[in-house]
Amino acid sequence: MIYIHVPFCKRFCIYCDFFSELYSEEEAERFADRVCEEISARSNEIDDRVKTLYFGGGTASVLPLTTLSRILIALDKSGHGGPYTEFTIEANPEDIVERGVNYVRSLCALGMNRLSIGVQSFDDNLLGWMNRRHNAARAVEAVRIAREAGVKNLSIDLIFGLSNLSDEVWEDTLDKAVALRVEHISCYQLTVEGDCALAGMVRDGLYEEASDELCARQYGILCRKLAEAGYHHYEISNFALPGFEAIHNGGYWQRISYAGFGPSAHSFSGKRRSWNSPVLNDYVRTEETLSDEDCAVETIMLALRRDIGIDAPTLEKLCSKEAIDKLIAEGALRKADGRYSIPEDHFFVSDQIIRKLI
Repeated sequence: MIYIHVPFCKRFCIYCDFFSELYSEEEAERFADRVCEEISARSNEIDDRVKTLYFGGGTASVLPLTTLSRILIALDKSGHGGPYTEFTIEANPEDIVERGVNYVRSLCALGMNRLSIGVQSFDDNLLGWMNRRHNAARAVEAVRIAREAGVKNLSIDLIFGLSNLSDEVWEDTLDKAVALRVEHISCYQLTVEGDCALAGMVRDGLYEEASDELCARQYGILCRKLAEAGYHHYEISNFALPGFEAIHNGGYWQRISYAGFGPSAHSFSGKRRSWNSPVLNDYVRTEETLSDEDCAVETIMLALRRDIGIDAPTLEKLCSKEAIDKLIAEGALRKADGRYSIPEDHFFVSDQIIRKLI
């Protein structure tokens, strides 16, 4: 599993706390130089048992095709080139619409077989408030262009849990997403973190965070709407038409080794975790060794994010019988076919459930 962090955006969303810089062609080329060097130096860390490639960000779609090609060539030279079981590129709708169908066809020619489009909302007022580059019509057009280019595996991102998002607008957004019949939908509750612009708005009294009640209600609407549309709720924040569950992200939840390249990218291998500093081009790498307790906590936390949960012997070895039995009695945990899992109607409070176990 390989992850490339593209640390560039053309505009910053008010809620984003990921490392990113304003895009420039010169900096993008310097970034590619550094990533290619890093791939060559660390090729022995790449685990091909799950052969996936993911370009995230930032905004991966701001990179020119020639720059993407350079990175792919570096991977090929390292012995870890395509074809990949799943090759995902994250894209801003505006990049797709501005460049058109031939751009997406060129991405497919490079080996991309999964496109993840950052839609976030189908409401123009909210998109403007978020400082997104696109409007709702352009998001729909981006999906249409991707389909015309032959993309068979499309994912979109949506955001809920905003105090200025009404249930009516949220339902309308979900209806529009379902109407597009994309294969995968990721839905994230807005959180205010770090030094993002929204955090400053909260401090200045310009925005009030959504209540737990509002977030829970909108999560319930999400689960109901997508279930009715035939989507499989396979992970707390992720829904897919059957057979289109994300392979790369699934590897994270199973604690499969992955190698991350680029500033602020993380890597993982068994009991070793490492991360690059969030500094453009001149980043350095830090490592830590996880304790047995750390590994146990991660195993439980990540496995119980998925609808299939965790195998019974593993959970029973790591957690007390008393804690497990108490959660089962409360309906917060269930056991079936030799596995423990959190029922969907308790997914929203999964963090609390997992804390009771560990």
